[in-house]
Amino acid sequence: MADESYDVIVIGTSQGGRFLPIDLAKAGRKVALVERGHLGGVCVNIGCTPTKTMVASARLAHLARRGAEYGVRTGAVSVDLAAVRERKRAMVAGARENYASRLTQDGLDVIEGEARFTGPRTVEIALSDGGTRTLGASVIVIDTGTRPRPTVIDGAQDVPVLDSTSIMELEELPEHLVVLGGGYIGLEFGQMFRRFGSEVTIVQTRPRLMMIEDEDASEEVAAILREDGITVLTSATPQRVEAAGGGRLRLTVRTLDGERQIEGSHLLSAIGRVPNTEALDPAAAGIRLSDRGFIEVDEYLETSVPGVFAMGDVKGGPAFTHLSYDDYRILRANLLGGEKASTRDRIVPYTVFMDPQFGRVGMTEREAREQKRRIRVAKLPMNAVIRALETGETRGYMKAVVDADTRKILGATVLCAEGGEIMTIIQVAMLGELPYTAMANAVFTHPLLAEGLNSLFEMFDEAP
Repeated sequence: MADESYDVIVIGTSQGGRFLPIDLAKAGRKVALVERGHLGGVCVNIGCTPTKTMVASARLAHLARRGAEYGVRTGAVSVDLAAVRERKRAMVAGARENYASRLTQDGLDVIEGEARFTGPRTVEIALSDGGTRTLGASVIVIDTGTRPRPTVIDGAQDVPVLDSTSIMELEELPEHLVVLGGGYIGLEFGQMFRRFGSEVTIVQTRPRLMMIEDEDASEEVAAILREDGITVLTSATPQRVEAAGGGRLRLTVRTLDGERQIEGSHLLSAIGRVPNTEALDPAAAGIRLSDRGFIEVDEYLETSVPGVFAMGDVKGGPAFTHLSYDDYRILRANLLGGEKASTRDRIVPYTVFMDPQFGRVGMTEREAREQKRRIRVAKLPMNAVIRALETGETRGYMKAVVDADTRKILGATVLCAEGGEIMTIIQVAMLGELPYTAMANAVFTHPLLAEGLNSLFEMFDEAP
């Protein structure tokens, strides 16, 4: 039995969970918001805000080193990592403060502690300052997010292993950073620290980087990283790691050509993330989990227990802040407006904040072909775009996939300066269900990168 009763309990304050309780309280609901760590969740504290702040510093260092290409004398460029860290910390502190200032809504109780289910409608809170509280509600929303997947290779317990959180707290620049993982997180940090001045090696177990993307995307990204001076190893499986003396470490990997040893000063594990569900004891509520430990939900974000919902990364699927925010909009519409908003058929865009940016939306070419669709594909190298030539940002390409019968845009990949912004233009066209001809014939300002979309989509009018 619950000692205290609420209309709604929200557990966690990631992107969706930090806005939903405010709206519910404004609508007259009695709401408890439970958070065991910093308010704002992953995005504000250890995800988007801090990493993209550091990416900006890395890009500036990169541009400064390229000054001579533009006729600008800059001299030797070095990076003060401690100062980069302090700028990052200031951004995080500001974001936390901004969010905390919103939590003064009448009807909203903020409880610091860790929640666990004791039944389908009850949770026990282990309070941060000691003691417990048991709460009950007819509606419970879980937004506990994910954390870095632990490294399990032999010897990892005997050497320091960084993750995506701890690497941002380094005060001194690594001499040689070895990155485990060729996904988005590993690529962003690998390029970032290369631009800060570290030697960097990326070790990818799979045959190529960014395995969910088309092969040409993986190849182009690998070529860009290698051009930046990063060693990229694919089909390389870590076997063991050990101390090498002098504060260094030695990683042994198995490659197609046999074993290889890599000596480095720091090891970053970027091999994925796991859901924060264990402490919740979801089994006590009857909540069903996937085989990977994520909370299973239907298209309305409801779990196997009626009245219990999950949002954000903890439910599995693409782990993007903007999807968590869309989850919030769905729950707000359904819980407050009695609507039947759903996740079905939503278009999912995302951007990898390497440089040039990698923006993608909709289907890849491979996905479309696997679905046996009749498609046409166009690809435009950035060295064919005037603005890219003028700014010296010619690496990458734009690529679009369209339905051969309806002429609707199925998906796009944009690897270029501000690739995420350019991709978003295509996303808007997809939301409007425009045919590709609308993009081919649109009047875009000259000379913008977006003008390249004319050339890209005009390619579909050429003879196949």
